[in-house]
Amino acid sequence: MKLSDDGFNARRLRPRGPNRWRMRIGAALAAVLAAFGILLGMAGIASLLGRPPAIDGLDTSTTGAAILTVFGVLFLYLGIFVWRRCRRRMRRTQDLNLAPHLMKRHD
Repeated sequence: MKLSDDGFNARRLRPRGPNRWRMRIGAALAAVLAAFGILLGMAGIASLLGRPPAIDGLDTSTTGAAILTVFGVLFLYLGIFVWRRCRRRMRRTQDLNLAPHLMKRHD
């Protein structure tokens, strides 16, 4: 194989890998958001069942408990959605993107 002197570097063809720290921090924050959603939903359900949590500032009425439960479920859903998206982006391969018909056949 001939070495070229014009400064060609094959490593430049490969896309630079993204910084993984952003995705890790995003996944951690999403997990915290999902845990907060679980706790908020549990507090709302406990208030609906007649056993309000001993936390000052939470509305213990039926409407307030229903709102807490809805927000808890929404935070849980949002946290899981963001966490799965971050995990999917972290596991994406960083290889060259070649069409399958250009690969060498192994028949």
